[in-house]
Amino acid sequence: ELGWISKVHVNRPAVVRHAERIKKWRTVKGNWQAAWLLKAVTCIDLTTLSGDDTPSNVHRLCFKAKHPIREDLLKALDMHDKGITVGAVCVYPARVTDAVNALKAAGCNIPVASVAAGFPSGQTPLETKLAEIKLAVEYGAREIDIVISRSLVLTGQWEGLYEEIRQCREACGEAHMKTILATGELGSLANVYKASMIAMMAGSDFIKTSTGKEVENATFPVGVVMMRAIREFYWQTGNKVGFKPAGGIRTAKEAITWLMLVKEELGVEWLTPELFRLGASSLLEDIEKQIFYHVTGSYALRHDLAMA
Repeated sequence: ELGWISKVHVNRPAVVRHAERIKKWRTVKGNWQAAWLLKAVTCIDLTTLSGDDTPSNVHRLCFKAKHPIREDLLKALDMHDKGITVGAVCVYPARVTDAVNALKAAGCNIPVASVAAGFPSGQTPLETKLAEIKLAVEYGAREIDIVISRSLVLTGQWEGLYEEIRQCREACGEAHMKTILATGELGSLANVYKASMIAMMAGSDFIKTSTGKEVENATFPVGVVMMRAIREFYWQTGNKVGFKPAGGIRTAKEAITWLMLVKEELGVEWLTPELFRLGASSLLEDIEKQIFYHVTGSYALRHDLAMA
């Protein structure tokens, strides 16, 4: 439906002003803050995407995914029996089998997500992208984070973008597909909105801001535009598409602000791991530190949170 994007105009100054107000929102305190932070934990895609990833550090990541917050801290909050885990573990395709085996050995059902489709640049032939997706699914990935070809957006090839994403969706089979727009490289907020709509039309289960490898990753202006697109798509079709900001989200305060923004733009029903994820590798450490302080009244030393 190219008519949905043919006359799109984004009021950039208004979006930027709104984003500045978001940054100034007062954060919640006390037990409310602890509750929001635990909600954030359940929505984290705990990620390692390094060239030096090995089976051992993936196993360690999976242990942390099952036990994201120290057990005694959860007991102090009376949340030790609520099954608090992260939303997923995200790795490269070559490490999917390691993650699947580690989680199976730990006796938990946390899904493994794999980046694919020429991550992070997207500069590989479509045939290679599709083969990589199929291999990741074959290895056991239940979620696939694909990345689009930015050139298709920058040159206005919307039908080509639709077809690429549609074929990736087909290659995913039963696995959920998150489409990374790499918003920092799309040139304008209007392109972000259009790419969001095309990705959803092509069958994406989630749209995601960034690979985490761009110069500019998840920002509030981009988040506002993408959520408005999700809301419009829901009004038009009745289909709920998830949202995932990723890259540069490192503090507990930022995580809460993203949750609050999702609640404001999309509603409480989006505040579940099925419709909202935070892509992060170091965020969990700060969240656990904040919960440690909330429970004990003192700041954690390095040995207090050895697995952070």
